[in-house]
Amino acid sequence: MAPLSDPLWDPDTFTTGFPHEQFAWLRANDPLHWHEEPDGPGFWTVTTYADVRQISRHPDLFSSHERGTFLQEPTDDELTMIRQIMLNMDPPQHTQLRKLINRGFTPRMVQRLEPHVRDLANGIIDRIVDRGRCDFVTECAAELPLLVIAEMIGVPVEDREKLFDWSNRLIGFDDPDYRTSAEDADIAITEMFAYANQLSGERRSATGAREDLISVLVDAEVDGHKLTQYEIDLFFMLLVVAGNETTRNMISHGLLALLEHPDEMARLRADRSLLPTAIEEFLRWSPPVMHFRRTVMSDTDIGGRPVGEGDKVMLFYPSANRDEAQFPRADRFDVGRTPNDHIAFGGGGPHFCLGANLARLELGVMFGQLLDRVDDIALDGEVRLLRSNFINGVKQLPIAFTAT
Repeated sequence: MAPLSDPLWDPDTFTTGFPHEQFAWLRANDPLHWHEEPDGPGFWTVTTYADVRQISRHPDLFSSHERGTFLQEPTDDELTMIRQIMLNMDPPQHTQLRKLINRGFTPRMVQRLEPHVRDLANGIIDRIVDRGRCDFVTECAAELPLLVIAEMIGVPVEDREKLFDWSNRLIGFDDPDYRTSAEDADIAITEMFAYANQLSGERRSATGAREDLISVLVDAEVDGHKLTQYEIDLFFMLLVVAGNETTRNMISHGLLALLEHPDEMARLRADRSLLPTAIEEFLRWSPPVMHFRRTVMSDTDIGGRPVGEGDKVMLFYPSANRDEAQFPRADRFDVGRTPNDHIAFGGGGPHFCLGANLARLELGVMFGQLLDRVDDIALDGEVRLLRSNFINGVKQLPIAFTAT
């Protein structure tokens, strides 16, 4: 097959899933491929596990700050804004800001949440279990991470649907179901910032200490300076989107993988001790983020091939997670796979996903409760994926089932 029969900048390439045949060809024949693009300078396509990991761990050579982390080329105004989001920073600035909220996501802090997360998951299943059918995305997979991140940030539970709507409009900008006009993403950002202003204003005027993340940001200092309201707004946006969108899609893709591999579903039901390895396999099999960008800061090489200062480099996580050099029988879905050092949360380094511990907890609790309380799960209609070349999203996953 031609190596670029389906261009990787085109959202339509991903509407039926990852182009794994194309990624396999690139890994075998051209692991660092120069990819032209119609509205940009072109980019190096990084497809092997070793190269993605190496680049992720060297922010001095491969910068997130220089041109941001997204495939689309930013305008000067957009670049000014995105450089103030933690995702698009390099150390030491990135390290300082990450420390502000890191304590809310440590393994110990996340473990303390488990009983409450389990109660939330049971409440979600309570609402659907006797009906025998539901849209798993909106009624289950989206609900748990929304409830959890809303509580952690300090958003009232009745406002969680606002977070869901804003996330869809920001992440789903290439999908006509979510973006109704070219300006809709900007409107969503404006609405989100206004809400963050209101929330942080309430914290400043409140008496008594609170431990939610908005309170942490309002009280925080970096190098002796308080965060500006704009910095708080950007932090709020990152927490909302990253804290619910990716986990929602991982829960959805996890169930879809089990439905597509009924032998593995039966294996997991029969041996619940496999749940931790199954969760890691969900993450390897269908990572929620398809790629991030880095910019080369000085002439260097990737996998022995030269790249030049200023070059655009795209790290493709779905390809790295199916690299045969790292994962034996990489194209087999195996709920007992071990070891499984996937890079669904990034390839290590400073940008390793802050919420990885929380995502694993939510996945484990949701699937543990689902398998305990629901049986005979089957597809009950069309699965609809997000039109995006960035987020591996599921829009609709209708299922039928019986209560256990």
